[in-house]
Amino acid sequence: MANVAFLGLGVMGFPMAAHLKSKGGHSVTVYNRTAAKAAKWVAANGGRAAATPREAAQDQDIVFSCVGNDDDLRSIVLGGDGALAGMKPGTIFVDHTTASALVARELHAKAGEAGLDFIDAPVSGGQAGAENGVLTVMCGGDAAAYERVEPVIKAYARACRLLGPSGAGQLTKMVNQLCIAGLVQGLAEGLHFAKRAGLDPAAVIEVISKGAAQSWQMENRYKTMIAGKFDFGFAVDWMRKDLAICLDEARRNDANLPVAALVDQFYAEVQKMGGRRWDTSSLIARLER
Repeated sequence: MANVAFLGLGVMGFPMAAHLKSKGGHSVTVYNRTAAKAAKWVAANGGRAAATPREAAQDQDIVFSCVGNDDDLRSIVLGGDGALAGMKPGTIFVDHTTASALVARELHAKAGEAGLDFIDAPVSGGQAGAENGVLTVMCGGDAAAYERVEPVIKAYARACRLLGPSGAGQLTKMVNQLCIAGLVQGLAEGLHFAKRAGLDPAAVIEVISKGAAQSWQMENRYKTMIAGKFDFGFAVDWMRKDLAICLDEARRNDANLPVAALVDQFYAEVQKMGGRRWDTSSLIARLER
């Protein structure tokens, strides 16, 4: 059993922290910017809540986080009330935020200066994956630190792997989002085409999902896409944030991402339609306006 803290109790962090307590058997301290959310977590799971990231991080073996973006991450890690200020030497910070590789490397360096370790560990699997404890975790950092945290991460992960040095986890998550973006657009166009061609789109999917076109998105989203329901997962606002990270990184490494850039603009149109909080399968709504 480890002493751990979890910073950030959103739709992902709340169940992830709960798995650390219930499945992992760890002693868990939580922090959330909205204190009422932390109090709710403690009422449901036990453990304790802390008033600041620094307080939460004190006397812990591992500090986990899952927040919104680079700036949110810096705000809980750095500064007088940040987690690094409260961590004892040898403590490992594991960040599950989908953020830039730049901030991962920055915080890895800051942690190293203080005798600490930092692992960037973005996740895939969405809210359902977090709730069911079956996330995929992509890690970057030092091998020795990773070996210490991997058994603890497995409380909410079905797959966890070190992909390389600091930043490699975030870069791998970018690959994940790039693959999803093009795939969802293809699925949206296929369903739209089937309708316009006079086919039964559900029957079409039942057939083609048994062949090479099959995907997680197809299996899990085609019915809701046909029905025009888009409240089942990762929001358009968050996908645009992630694609912006991908496109920014591509400008640095000279990668050519024409489909990602195009789909990002399609999502911008969905936002203008009022779909900021719709899930990413809402690309079909743009085609059927």
